[in-house]
Amino acid sequence: MELELEGADLKAVLNRLRRAQGQISGVIRMIEEGRDCEDVVTQLAAASRALDRAGFAIIATGMQQCMTDIESGRKNGEDARQMRARLEKLFLSLA
Repeated sequence: MELELEGADLKAVLNRLRRAQGQISGVIRMIEEGRDCEDVVTQLAAASRALDRAGFAIIATGMQQCMTDIESGRKNGEDARQMRARLEKLFLSLA
């Protein structure tokens, strides 16, 4: 299953990943500076949410592409059940 992100989808995912990258850098800096535990955990939770949202956006795009492939009959040797199982496994990996 190939993932093709284009235009607005690609930009949105990259923005979420860059946001998470900045938040993770902030967490590292906060730990190095000995900042308050609550502040560190709050920032870490924000980074985690940004990564989750990027992952969900990627999976949603993959699901849309797979549905298009199934409807058009291009399954690349996989049947619909196999594709669904793979997507479900990906989705659950983020849950």
